Amino acid sequence: MKRRARLLFASTVLAAGVAAASASAAPWWGQWGQNSQHQGTVNAFGQSLTNLQADVVFDPFAAKEMKSEDGDLLIHYQTPLIDGSDVYMEYKSGQYSNLANWETQTWGEQKLSWVAGKLLPTWSYPSDWKPVPYSKLTNGPTWEPVFHGVVTDNAVYVPGAGGTIFKLDKTTGAATRINPFVLVDSNTFTAGPLSADDAGNVYYNVVKLDSQNPWGVDVLGAWLVKVTAAGSTQAVTWSSITPNTVGASDRCVTNFSTALLPWPPTPDAVAPTVACGSERAGINVAPAIAADGTIYDISRPQFGNGRTGYLIAVKPDLTPRWQATLRERFNDGCGVEIPAGECRAGATTGVDPSENLPGSGRVLDDSTSSPTIAPNGDVYYGAYTRYNYAQGHLMRFDSSGSYLGAYHFGWDITPGILKTETGYDIAIKENHYGEVGSYCNDPSICPPDRNVANPSYPEEYFISAVKFDLSGADWMWKNTNTQSCSRAANGTITCTSDHPFSFEWCVNAPAIDRTGTVFANSEDGWLYAIKNGRLRDKIFLRLALGAAYTPLSIGPDGRIYAENFGELFVVGG
Repeated sequence: MKRRARLLFASTVLAAGVAAASASAAPWWGQWGQNSQHQGTVNAFGQSLTNLQADVVFDPFAAKEMKSEDGDLLIHYQTPLIDGSDVYMEYKSGQYSNLANWETQTWGEQKLSWVAGKLLPTWSYPSDWKPVPYSKLTNGPTWEPVFHGVVTDNAVYVPGAGGTIFKLDKTTGAATRINPFVLVDSNTFTAGPLSADDAGNVYYNVVKLDSQNPWGVDVLGAWLVKVTAAGSTQAVTWSSITPNTVGASDRCVTNFSTALLPWPPTPDAVAPTVACGSERAGINVAPAIAADGTIYDISRPQFGNGRTGYLIAVKPDLTPRWQATLRERFNDGCGVEIPAGECRAGATTGVDPSENLPGSGRVLDDSTSSPTIAPNGDVYYGAYTRYNYAQGHLMRFDSSGSYLGAYHFGWDITPGILKTETGYDIAIKENHYGEVGSYCNDPSICPPDRNVANPSYPEEYFISAVKFDLSGADWMWKNTNTQSCSRAANGTITCTSDHPFSFEWCVNAPAIDRTGTVFANSEDGWLYAIKNGRLRDKIFLRLALGAAYTPLSIGPDGRIYAENFGELFVVGG
């Protein structure tokens, strides 16, 4: 497990059919997860991974960013958005000092177009958007949040300052600010990717924070915003769409003190609580919109380190439909996913030892997990859990909010929908992390070497096709590469075998073509195409050790668009 992941794990212990783009007037790959349901599947044949056809730098600070964080690139990036022969991608400019002051940078959107086989710049627009502030506490993000636009039939929309967005002309890049609020307030933030439904309505989340202590005091406001294709706006308070969640003064469960390890401190110990604070969206969540217009989003209170989260459903008129809790859904903790003897003697089988309660799906602000709506209307969400080696859980709900079960991986993944002869599977990465204990960071209690401490459950890294009911996998493809590679200026690739347990998958939203081939990028720097549990082909981009998780997309001609080290790589046959 890389230092980037270890940092996260340490901080969190403290305190209706797969849409085919050709059947719709919508852009080919216009948003997070391809379509408004985030299904990640297109009706095109993914080209062979033979040639690097383009390489565009969109983050010129990547080397500085990694140097300032001891080799980790803790940045979330936009999906490459594709509309015919045009590609829309974020870019960064301004100045970079360090991660804790990421607001010194400038984010914008650039249009690139394929002309005579070359991907050429057409226009660029610098937005005045800033991410929410860096967090030194257990609430809020420590990885740079994502700047993420959306492409509709008639325009490109990108985040702006103060809870606003910009509507950009596709041909010229000319911008019009759309402001659902009275003023442009520097303490109000457009947070997370913009999403759009088939009618061209745009949806996004907004949060207002205290200027002096953004993560130590309660939020000053939170909203869900809808912008119609005609430009009218509607902003509803987050509290109005989350009526059946915890209140700001309610108490939310947190973890036991690390001084009391092993956990739970006693078999009947009661975990401490903190004031929950007000509800708001997870910072990097992209709303998903169902065919009937229902909007699905992810909510959490300001405090409690994301341990109390909800999947929420909102009607098309932005009134609440239902709220489903993510709390106390799992029974796979002590003695199940956690090896015998690591929890306190006498602990109840299956509990999360940090709370001595059934496990809960957590909403972390360093995640980009967003809801995926399946062909039958079920909703999947990848939540975080620390006690199963920080793998998280993929959770399933039906369209009425009933909880239907979970799978034992879900960290920072928006799953794709993989069509099968009888229905569909769920395409995910599945990282069985090493160098991190089962539920704590004390090696004497939670040994970090899974192969010695728990040989039946070793460190391994898979792309999996999980059954729709999450009862298991139809197939799993294991990355067995042990070599770190680099490419010289003349194109020569040299490799050294230094990763005996291979590399984790660093994809957070896979891309799937019409044949069911799943495309995903790994920390080993290779882009992989996997079909029916077998490797179709692969190509080396650039070593990505320490890089945060990134999405990818497929063009209408089958080209694959992937990201690595702040560069957009385009691959094809």
